[in-house]
Amino acid sequence: MTEQLDRAFFARPVLEVAPALLGMVVEHGGVAIRLTEVEAYAGSEDPGSHAFRGPTPRNQVMFGPAGHLYCYFSYGMHWATNVVTGQEGSACAVLLRGGEVVRGVELARERRQRGRRTPVTARDLARGPGNLARALELGQEQYGSDVCAVDAAVRFVRPQSHETPGGRRRQGPRVGVSGDGGSAEAFPWRFWLEDEPSVSAYRPATRRLSR
Repeated sequence: MTEQLDRAFFARPVLEVAPALLGMVVEHGGVAIRLTEVEAYAGSEDPGSHAFRGPTPRNQVMFGPAGHLYCYFSYGMHWATNVVTGQEGSACAVLLRGGEVVRGVELARERRQRGRRTPVTARDLARGPGNLARALELGQEQYGSDVCAVDAAVRFVRPQSHETPGGRRRQGPRVGVSGDGGSAEAFPWRFWLEDEPSVSAYRPATRRLSR
């Protein structure tokens, strides 16, 4: 029996929640992924955040209570998934950047393989936020979902014994964030597990809009 993460877990400062999510398992639609890489975003205090300039119809859920999903369509190509953290109104969230599929591998592979000619490797099934969301089949329908509800369709749980937390936690600059929010000195807010194949290769931003 797995232990579902509760509201108190998410209702903490984002820089506490983000590294604590490493090694935790997110489940949806018959697939479970052990998180190996995440990024923290701190609302109005963070120029890299979608909530930096205040509420909009798209980011409204970020200003609500912790434990809800903020899903957004990125660059007209793929969905990305965040979980809201902290106190209501703070608009903090953690981006799910990558992980290892630990259950439902064939289903995840089928979802990732759609529209592709070359086979998807095990490493790449959920490597990167778009691939992770696709493997879990997360998108617009999951926007605002409460992951702490008893009957939640999307759940975060503590790993079972065979889903080990992995290597030690590492910390560094966020991937592909431009402008002030991409500062490695001010915002070393990407967290990952060392020596995990599903962790993204770091790349600095070109020119992009803030999240």
